[in-house]
Amino acid sequence: MVLDANVLQEFGNLETTEPLELLGPSSLEANRKFTNGTMPGHRLHASPQGVATPLHPSHLGRTPEVVNSRSSSSGSAPTNPNQEGGSPMENVRYHDRTVVQIAIPKPRFPALPYLSSQSGLVYDDRMRNHAEPLPLHDVDDPHLEQPARISAIYQELVSAGLVYDYNDSSRPSKYQLARIDARQATAEEISLVHSREHYDWVRTLQGKTNEELHEIGETFDSIYLNRATWLCASLSAGGAIEACKEVVTGLVKNSIAVIRPPGHHAERDTSRGFCIFNNASIAAKVCQRDYPDLCRKILVVDWDIHHGNGIQEAFYKDPNVLYISLHVHRDGDFYPYSDYGDHLHCGESAGLGMNVNIPWSDVGMSDGDYMFAFQHVVMPIATEFDPDFVIVSAGFDAAAGDPLGRCFVSPAGYAHMTHMLMSLAKGKITVCLEGGYNLVAISKSALAVTRTLMGEPPDRLVSNEASPSGIDTVHKVVRQQSTFWKWILPKKIVIDPGEPKGERMHDVVRALQSDEFFKKYNMMPLFIHRKKISKSFINQVLATSNYREPRPLLVVFRGPPEVIGIPDPRTNMLELHNIYMTDSTKTYLEWAATNDFAMIDVNIPKHVTDVEDDLGYTEADKANVRADATKELALYLWENYIEVSNATHVFFLGVGDAYKGLTDLLNTNENCADRITYVVNFVAASTAFQGVRGNSNEQLSLWYYQHSLIFLANDHSAWDPEYIRTVRRKKYGNLVQSPFKTLKRMMEEHKSQVFELLLEETRDWRENVKTEPNLKRDGTIGTRETALLLTERSKRASSAPLKVNGHGS
Repeated sequence: MVLDANVLQEFGNLETTEPLELLGPSSLEANRKFTNGTMPGHRLHASPQGVATPLHPSHLGRTPEVVNSRSSSSGSAPTNPNQEGGSPMENVRYHDRTVVQIAIPKPRFPALPYLSSQSGLVYDDRMRNHAEPLPLHDVDDPHLEQPARISAIYQELVSAGLVYDYNDSSRPSKYQLARIDARQATAEEISLVHSREHYDWVRTLQGKTNEELHEIGETFDSIYLNRATWLCASLSAGGAIEACKEVVTGLVKNSIAVIRPPGHHAERDTSRGFCIFNNASIAAKVCQRDYPDLCRKILVVDWDIHHGNGIQEAFYKDPNVLYISLHVHRDGDFYPYSDYGDHLHCGESAGLGMNVNIPWSDVGMSDGDYMFAFQHVVMPIATEFDPDFVIVSAGFDAAAGDPLGRCFVSPAGYAHMTHMLMSLAKGKITVCLEGGYNLVAISKSALAVTRTLMGEPPDRLVSNEASPSGIDTVHKVVRQQSTFWKWILPKKIVIDPGEPKGERMHDVVRALQSDEFFKKYNMMPLFIHRKKISKSFINQVLATSNYREPRPLLVVFRGPPEVIGIPDPRTNMLELHNIYMTDSTKTYLEWAATNDFAMIDVNIPKHVTDVEDDLGYTEADKANVRADATKELALYLWENYIEVSNATHVFFLGVGDAYKGLTDLLNTNENCADRITYVVNFVAASTAFQGVRGNSNEQLSLWYYQHSLIFLANDHSAWDPEYIRTVRRKKYGNLVQSPFKTLKRMMEEHKSQVFELLLEETRDWRENVKTEPNLKRDGTIGTRETALLLTERSKRASSAPLKVNGHGS
């Protein structure tokens, strides 16, 4: 069939070389040539009213062959003369005009329909016009969200041979990306997500001066504006719509939209965070409206480093859109600076459970963290949801080298995530560009994603080990989401408020320790003045009755015993016979008691139990909160008990996170070094490392180096070649690299070394105990002898040899 002459006349002198096939009612497509000065092979687009208009080719970088081309207003197909099959032609009356329809083509190889279909690309050079308003634009220091972001990605795809560029003299290949034209989104489409007032406001920007636009932009959150912002933002939203429509209707198997400005921060009534319109949300709403049978359930995965507050807002009550976001949250101290992106926001009303936030606790996340999150949260939930269509809000600012994200996701990491998502919705997936501000990183990452969409397997991962903080975040999300999803295990334990009230085991264990230590060592709780009441404080500090006497005093700062429990894999319940407890410090207390040391045992709980405890799952108290509490307690004990005691020697033993209370004590009260004989610390890889440096006492760092033994886990970051010279400084103490990684193995391995040190440092006291005629029956000696021993200890401490890694030099 050939177009009617009247139709041809309406669009200019159009010379058709192939008959037209069936297409959707609002597009025209043909393998044709323009003879009125336009580029060969260029497409006509239908306006929203059904009137088609020629589209100027200057912005497209397009292919002159329709085999690599797609029309896009409502989805269309290539007209490939070599294509088998086809559908009969039909004319439809549309606003009193004849519009040609073209059918969806059959795959090139019917036995492998998905593999033999093309992937689609949206790219429109006009979107580069959204830039800082001249002359305010600084050429030497461009804005992070700069026009080159999309052109760099496009050129990377061209250089890799994945897309045909109209400037290329060679012929396009059927294996390359099919080109999908961007168009401006309509007011009706944008208003599915945004208010009409917001739409109208953006449209008025065309008539503003640069100075006015700059002033307006200054009143917004991380936004700049110019007179092309309206055009670019509507093209960005329209490009996302067309990229999604072509996948939903089966014209391409999947697609990538290289668009800007980004969209996931834009909210219903405002623009923010470099975003004008919420592209992915608009596209999802349009597909749900136009294709209710094909696209009822949509999964939106947002791997931009920042939380997509705008997308979450758009679908927070929608039961048919599942939104999953992986982002740095840092307890709300990372853009967009709100608790809205925490793991507790799971949706509302009918949408409860349809919002999944995976909020990283800090920057520095890598491939291993994202793979762990995908395998334990994203894919199980997404598979159970079983979407009809997948949209990826693909910010590449978690890529290594990004100035804002400061994470380490590799191109292969993005490819693996894409590959997993392609297993959903029969492979119907559209990737829409969001953030990413390192041009090299976003180009390489987008290339890897595109190659995966086209069928290439992902490269090997750079790193496949999840970080401790990443694992903690994922497990936190699993506990929260297990309430809503069958495939998420283990299940969150819900306490029935009608059941008899129980006790938290860390308080029970400490009470048992108190009872055991009283019977074995005559240790009793010390009074500590508190600002609040808690069970966790009752037995927090235990001391032998002789802690005031003139004998060596060992002060231990440690956390609760290590507990290993094997829960039921289905119910997540723990049974007592499957719980094991290891208290590594008990060996040190037993040794100290045997050798006539006085002892103070300080337990630093990870959580201080509230009086009105609901017994539900509770996160450990924040590290900075615990550190401040430990410092306060250490100062209190020093001033009220240790400093005023008659101890001949004072030894501090710090285990795990609690050791920081000892270094804080030295940094705060520099004079306490005069009374301390030695400091021994055991530091695991998960514990931040800190040193001792006096503000007024310049010799404090040297003293700490000469009077400390710091055992660091074998895998602690301090041993990294990048940091080793720094941590060798004297303020970090006398470091020893343990061959083991866990605290209990470290303490077992090095106990002989510690015991030998304590015996050597207290030799004078033990010798005097044997020979002192005034020795009391309870092992104490008189005041005069005490003074002599203290003087002797000070002399020995001041003349102690310089040690390196535990050996004299």
